[in-house]
Amino acid sequence: MKHIYSRFIATFCLLGASSLVLASPSIELNVTGLITPSACIPTLSANGIVDHGKVPARNLNQHEFSPLPTQTLDLSVSCNEPVLYVLVGVDNRADSSLGPGFYYGLGTNIHVPSERLGTVSLGFREAMGDGERLLVLASSNKGETWFPESNAFPNIYMGFARPGTLVPEPHRLVNASLQINTSINAAAYLTLKQEVPLDGSIVLDLRYL
Repeated sequence: MKHIYSRFIATFCLLGASSLVLASPSIELNVTGLITPSACIPTLSANGIVDHGKVPARNLNQHEFSPLPTQTLDLSVSCNEPVLYVLVGVDNRADSSLGPGFYYGLGTNIHVPSERLGTVSLGFREAMGDGERLLVLASSNKGETWFPESNAFPNIYMGFARPGTLVPEPHRLVNASLQINTSINAAAYLTLKQEVPLDGSIVLDLRYL
Protein backbone atom coordinates (compact mmCIF):
# COMPACT_ATOMS: atom_id res chain seq x y z
CA MET A 1 0.00 0.00 0.00
CA LYS A 2 1.28 3.44 -0.80
CA HIS A 3 1.98 5.57 2.25
CA ILE A 4 1.78 9.33 2.63
CA TYR A 5 5.20 10.53 3.59
CA SER A 6 7.36 13.62 3.82
CA ARG A 7 11.04 13.68 3.00
CA PHE A 8 13.38 16.47 4.03
CA ILE A 9 16.68 16.88 2.24
CA ALA A 10 19.29 19.37 3.41
CA THR A 11 21.93 20.00 0.77
CA PHE A 12 25.19 21.65 1.78
CA CYS A 13 28.85 21.76 0.85
CA LEU A 14 31.87 21.93 3.13
CA LEU A 15 35.07 23.41 1.72
CA GLY A 16 38.59 22.92 3.04
CA ALA A 17 39.99 25.44 5.51
CA SER A 18 42.35 26.88 2.92
CA SER A 19 39.62 27.31 0.28
CA LEU A 20 38.01 30.59 -0.58
CA VAL A 21 34.33 30.53 0.40
CA LEU A 22 32.28 31.67 -2.59
CA ALA A 23 29.02 29.80 -2.01
CA SER A 24 25.80 31.64 -1.32
CA PRO A 25 24.81 31.53 2.38
CA SER A 26 21.71 29.42 1.73
CA ILE A 27 20.43 25.91 2.24
CA GLU A 28 17.88 23.95 0.22
CA LEU A 29 14.90 22.19 1.77
CA ASN A 30 12.72 19.83 -0.28
CA VAL A 31 9.39 18.51 0.98
CA THR A 32 7.73 15.76 -1.05
CA GLY A 33 4.80 13.46 -0.52
CA LEU A 34 1.65 11.93 -1.94
CA ILE A 35 -1.93 12.77 -1.04
CA THR A 36 -4.38 9.97 -1.81
CA PRO A 37 -8.11 10.67 -2.14
CA SER A 38 -9.06 7.43 -0.39
CA ALA A 39 -7.46 4.85 1.85
CA CYS A 40 -7.51 1.05 1.68
CA ILE A 41 -6.19 -1.40 4.25
CA PRO A 42 -5.21 -4.94 3.17
CA THR A 43 -5.03 -7.67 5.81
CA LEU A 44 -4.11 -11.35 5.87
CA SER A 45 -5.11 -13.93 8.45
CA ALA A 46 -2.43 -15.53 10.64
CA ASN A 47 -0.42 -12.32 10.26
CA GLY A 48 0.50 -13.47 6.77
CA ILE A 49 2.58 -16.40 8.04
CA VAL A 50 2.57 -19.81 6.36
CA ASP A 51 4.40 -22.34 8.56
CA HIS A 52 5.05 -25.81 7.16
CA GLY A 53 6.69 -26.99 10.34
CA LYS A 54 9.46 -29.58 10.11
CA VAL A 55 9.75 -31.44 6.81
CA PRO A 56 11.87 -34.64 7.11
CA ALA A 57 14.56 -34.72 4.43
CA ARG A 58 13.96 -38.47 3.95
CA ASN A 59 10.42 -37.70 2.70
CA LEU A 60 11.60 -35.49 -0.16
CA ASN A 61 11.66 -36.71 -3.75
CA GLN A 62 15.20 -37.23 -5.01
CA HIS A 63 14.70 -36.08 -8.58
CA GLU A 64 11.37 -34.24 -8.56
CA PHE A 65 9.87 -31.32 -6.68
CA SER A 66 8.17 -32.24 -3.41
CA PRO A 67 4.86 -30.37 -3.00
CA LEU A 68 3.93 -29.44 0.55
CA PRO A 69 0.32 -29.30 1.74
CA THR A 70 -1.59 -26.38 0.24
CA GLN A 71 -2.33 -23.65 2.73
CA THR A 72 -4.88 -20.86 2.59
CA LEU A 73 -5.01 -17.42 4.19
CA ASP A 74 -7.99 -15.08 4.32
CA LEU A 75 -7.36 -11.87 2.40
CA SER A 76 -9.38 -8.71 2.99
CA VAL A 77 -9.05 -5.26 1.44
CA SER A 78 -11.20 -2.63 3.15
CA CYS A 79 -11.55 0.92 1.78
CA ASN A 80 -13.43 3.92 3.15
CA GLU A 81 -15.26 4.22 -0.19
CA PRO A 82 -15.24 2.32 -3.53
CA VAL A 83 -11.67 2.54 -4.81
CA LEU A 84 -9.97 1.29 -7.96
CA TYR A 85 -6.73 -0.53 -7.16
CA VAL A 86 -4.62 -3.57 -8.03
CA LEU A 87 -2.60 -6.03 -5.99
CA VAL A 88 0.92 -6.86 -7.16
CA GLY A 89 2.99 -9.74 -5.82
CA VAL A 90 6.57 -8.62 -5.16
CA ASP A 91 9.11 -11.38 -4.55
CA ASN A 92 11.65 -10.55 -1.84
CA ARG A 93 13.51 -13.76 -2.75
CA ALA A 94 13.45 -13.35 -6.53
CA ASP A 95 17.11 -14.39 -6.85
CA SER A 96 16.19 -17.84 -5.58
CA SER A 97 13.25 -18.40 -7.93
CA LEU A 98 13.38 -21.58 -10.00
CA GLY A 99 10.79 -20.21 -12.41
CA PRO A 100 11.09 -16.41 -12.71
CA GLY A 101 7.86 -14.84 -13.90
CA PHE A 102 5.77 -17.79 -12.71
CA TYR A 103 7.00 -18.80 -9.25
CA TYR A 104 8.21 -16.95 -6.18
CA GLY A 105 11.47 -18.04 -4.58
CA LEU A 106 11.72 -20.07 -1.37
CA GLY A 107 15.13 -18.72 -0.42
CA THR A 108 18.51 -20.43 -0.51
CA ASN A 109 20.23 -23.02 1.66
CA ILE A 110 21.90 -21.08 4.50
CA HIS A 111 24.70 -23.66 4.53
CA VAL A 112 25.20 -23.70 0.75
CA PRO A 113 23.91 -20.33 -0.57
CA SER A 114 24.14 -21.45 -4.20
CA GLU A 115 21.35 -24.00 -3.64
CA ARG A 116 17.82 -22.75 -4.29
CA LEU A 117 15.25 -24.38 -2.03
CA GLY A 118 12.09 -24.38 -4.12
CA THR A 119 9.05 -22.45 -5.30
CA VAL A 120 5.93 -20.71 -4.02
CA SER A 121 2.83 -19.93 -6.07
CA LEU A 122 -0.15 -17.75 -5.15
CA GLY A 123 -3.76 -17.78 -6.28
CA PHE A 124 -6.91 -15.83 -5.44
CA ARG A 125 -9.93 -18.04 -4.83
CA GLU A 126 -13.60 -17.33 -4.01
CA ALA A 127 -13.26 -13.57 -4.40
CA MET A 128 -16.21 -11.51 -3.18
CA GLY A 129 -16.66 -7.76 -3.48
CA ASP A 130 -19.32 -5.73 -1.69
CA GLY A 131 -21.45 -8.86 -1.35
CA GLU A 132 -21.11 -10.07 -4.96
CA ARG A 133 -19.03 -12.78 -6.58
CA LEU A 134 -16.00 -11.32 -8.36
CA LEU A 135 -13.91 -12.29 -11.37
CA VAL A 136 -10.16 -12.05 -10.81
CA LEU A 137 -8.31 -10.29 -13.63
CA ALA A 138 -4.63 -9.97 -14.48
CA SER A 139 -2.53 -7.61 -16.55
CA SER A 140 1.04 -8.22 -17.68
CA ASN A 141 1.43 -4.72 -19.16
CA LYS A 142 0.63 -2.55 -16.12
CA GLY A 143 -3.07 -2.22 -16.80
CA GLU A 144 -3.19 -1.61 -20.54
CA THR A 145 -5.03 -4.87 -21.20
CA TRP A 146 -6.65 -7.44 -18.92
CA PHE A 147 -7.57 -11.13 -18.98
CA PRO A 148 -9.20 -13.56 -16.53
CA GLU A 149 -6.53 -15.13 -14.33
CA SER A 150 -6.73 -16.13 -10.67
CA ASN A 151 -3.06 -17.08 -10.26
CA ALA A 152 -0.99 -14.18 -8.93
CA PHE A 153 2.31 -14.38 -10.78
CA PRO A 154 5.19 -12.13 -9.66
CA ASN A 155 4.92 -8.46 -10.66
CA ILE A 156 1.56 -8.94 -12.42
CA TYR A 157 -1.31 -6.52 -11.78
CA MET A 158 -4.30 -8.31 -10.22
CA GLY A 159 -7.72 -6.63 -10.20
CA PHE A 160 -11.32 -7.52 -9.46
CA ALA A 161 -14.56 -7.06 -11.42
CA ARG A 162 -18.05 -8.49 -11.79
CA PRO A 163 -18.29 -11.61 -14.00
CA GLY A 164 -18.51 -10.60 -17.66
CA THR A 165 -16.45 -7.45 -17.10
CA LEU A 166 -12.86 -7.48 -18.31
CA VAL A 167 -11.74 -4.23 -16.67
CA PRO A 168 -11.17 -3.88 -12.90
CA GLU A 169 -13.84 -2.01 -10.97
CA PRO A 170 -13.77 0.03 -7.75
CA HIS A 171 -14.75 -1.76 -4.54
CA ARG A 172 -15.19 -0.84 -0.91
CA LEU A 173 -14.62 -4.34 0.51
CA VAL A 174 -13.01 -7.34 -1.17
CA ASN A 175 -12.60 -10.71 0.51
CA ALA A 176 -10.81 -13.70 -1.00
CA SER A 177 -8.93 -16.84 -0.10
CA LEU A 178 -5.23 -16.63 -0.86
CA GLN A 179 -4.05 -20.10 -1.82
CA ILE A 180 -0.36 -20.79 -1.24
CA ASN A 181 1.37 -23.76 -2.86
CA THR A 182 4.93 -24.52 -1.81
CA SER A 183 7.27 -27.07 -3.39
CA ILE A 184 10.78 -28.05 -2.31
CA ASN A 185 13.47 -28.58 -4.92
CA ALA A 186 14.64 -32.12 -5.73
CA ALA A 187 16.70 -33.45 -2.83
CA ALA A 188 19.48 -34.48 -5.21
CA TYR A 189 20.23 -30.79 -5.71
CA LEU A 190 20.26 -29.90 -2.02
CA THR A 191 22.72 -30.42 0.82
CA LEU A 192 20.57 -31.57 3.73
CA LYS A 193 23.01 -32.65 6.42
CA GLN A 194 21.72 -29.91 8.78
CA GLU A 195 18.39 -28.22 9.37
CA VAL A 196 17.60 -25.82 6.52
CA PRO A 197 14.95 -23.11 7.09
CA LEU A 198 12.50 -22.31 4.30
CA ASP A 199 12.65 -18.59 3.59
CA GLY A 200 9.95 -17.41 1.21
CA SER A 201 9.00 -13.73 1.48
CA ILE A 202 6.32 -12.07 -0.67
CA VAL A 203 4.75 -8.63 -0.49
CA LEU A 204 1.23 -8.02 -1.77
CA ASP A 205 1.57 -4.41 -2.85
CA LEU A 206 -1.69 -2.44 -3.12
CA ARG A 207 -1.46 0.20 -5.85
CA TYR A 208 -4.14 2.74 -6.67
CA LEU A 209 -5.13 3.22 -10.31
